[in-house]
Amino acid sequence: MRFAGQIHASCVAREGEGVLLLGPSGVGKSDLALRLIDQGFCLVADDRVDIADGIARAPSRLAGLLEVRGLGIFHLPWRVEARLVLAVELAPPSERLPAPRRHAVLDLPLVILDPGSASAAFRVALALEAAMGRVACHAGAFAGARDAA
Repeated sequence: MRFAGQIHASCVAREGEGVLLLGPSGVGKSDLALRLIDQGFCLVADDRVDIADGIARAPSRLAGLLEVRGLGIFHLPWRVEARLVLAVELAPPSERLPAPRRHAVLDLPLVILDPGSASAAFRVALALEAAMGRVACHAGAFAGARDAA
């Protein structure tokens, strides 16, 4: 991964493995990050993510801050950095069994998920496990990923 710069996204991590949540303003990146934190993930960055050499960090002025729409901006426990292993584009999915994709700039496995889905947080956790080769995906976005890991 050669990209170095700042992007409009949120990032959470589990055991140092980062998940980048991508999408336009208001799509639900921070809300999904909050739900993932409730499921055992840790905040890395909200709204802006600095990326260098595949490592995600929060810009210093935003470190530990998460906007909870309708409540305000909260300081939460956070992780200084995480190694990016998955990108999640927040949008209604268009396919039941999507072919494996990669983020064009970051060269990460990429999935498209509806952030408003009741199972969105679990789907992100499952996608992370599949991206890491810890669970088998027999058809769809990670088909063959376990064999490649």
